Order: sequence, then C-alpha cells, then structure tokens
Amino acid sequence: MLLNWANQADFMIDEQTVLGIIPARGGSKVVPNKNIRILAGKPLIAWTIEAGLKTKTLDRIIVSTDDKKIAKISREYGAEVPFIRPKILAGDSTPTLLALQHAVRYLEKKGDYSPSIIVTLQPTSPLRDEIDIDKAVHRLMETGADSVISLCETEYSPYWMKKIKKDKVYPFVKTKKEYNRRQDLPKVYRVNGAVYVTRRDVLMKDGKVLGKDTRALIMPLEKSVDIDTMLDFKLAELLIKAREK
Repeated sequence: MLLNWANQADFMIDEQTVLGIIPARGGSKVVPNKNIRILAGKPLIAWTIEAGLKTKTLDRIIVSTDDKKIAKISREYGAEVPFIRPKILAGDSTPTLLALQHAVRYLEKKGDYSPSIIVTLQPTSPLRDEIDIDKAVHRLMETGADSVISLCETEYSPYWMKKIKKDKVYPFVKTKKEYNRRQDLPKVYRVNGAVYVTRRDVLMKDGKVLGKDTRALIMPLEKSVDIDTMLDFKLAELLIKAREK
C-alpha cells in the first residue's frame, strides 16, 4: 500500500518515522539550473520526487532549497517545501550535512515532527527508483546499522590505475600481485550518490551522515549515474529512453 505524508501523517515503519530529504540548492555552476533542467521530458528533481512518493517506507518527502524556482517546481510534483533554506547553508562549499541538520531542526521545532530515520535523496541521481530506496531503508531496519549507503562496482578498477611522480609512472594501488585479466581483479565499489539512510541520532548528535556501522546497498551501474556535467545528462537521457523501451 502506497503511503505518504499527504494521506497518512501517522504512518510509521516498525514504529519509526522515516523522512526523505531532497537537498537541492540553486547555485550550480558547471550546469546552470541543473536541478530543474529538463531531463527526458521533466525537471531533473522531478525524477527523485516521484521515486520518493512511490516508496512504501517514506512517510514524508521534503525538498530543502534556497531557490524559489526549485521550490515551486518541487511543490508541483508533490513534494513538501516547508521552508526556504538560508543562503548561508547553500554555498558551494557548504556540507550537505548542515542542510540536513537544519531541515530536521526546523521540522522538530516548527512542525512538531521528529523523524527516527532520515533518507537523503540527491536530485542528481534520477535513475534510482522507489525499490532502491525501500531496499536501503529495510536494510537499516534488518541489520540495526547506523546508516546505509548506495554503492556500485567501479567502471574502472583502481588496481589498473597509475599515478605520475616526476614524469615517472607508478601503480596507484601498491600490490604484490599483478592483475592482467579483468576477471581476476578484486571487486571494488564506489559511492553512487543515490541513497543515504541515517538514524536521527547519528545525524543530529554525532554530526555524521554515515555512522560507525554503515551497510551497503549495491546498485547496478545503469542506475548509478550521478549527474554533474552535460555528458552525464546525455548518458542519463539515453538510459531512461532505453529503459522506457
């Protein structure tokens, strides 16, 4: 059964409230207006909002933004925008952690709502869907971990990477064994930016998105595009069109 804040304010999974936060500041420089740029027929942020609203684990979806255009579009696609984020928390170098803590404090103080679990959904991961989000939340519940992070296998292994010092080439990863075949390489994963699940006390008291006990949600490469450049936009659009076919 699909539930969200709009139709059941008291919904809790295992007696815990689960808040989805989409951090979306308006100051992107590499790709101007990135979060509301059209991707496969809808604003980039809309893909994340729609995925969040389809979940069975999130009981509330909010967008934290400093930009009124992003706020307007987010509301149009069904997300809550209970505040406009202060500019001091929306700079190029501002950690996402501070924006998440601000959102939780605001809701606890102004909205009489205290989440047990916070799910961070970056709008730059449009190919992640509601199943991925639900899996991550359930993994936290099942393991009792502090946090869960989504990962995917690396496209290119660091065991084959090199570094250059004074014009000489050296292995990036020192190892006694030489790997000549891809199938012999150790599996290595990268953060794909799609889903972060954090217990409230880890975020608010410890000041961390990832706690000491962090578990993994492994996602396939085709759902792990993290949009930062126009090339990423083009790749995401191709993958979305292929998925729709």
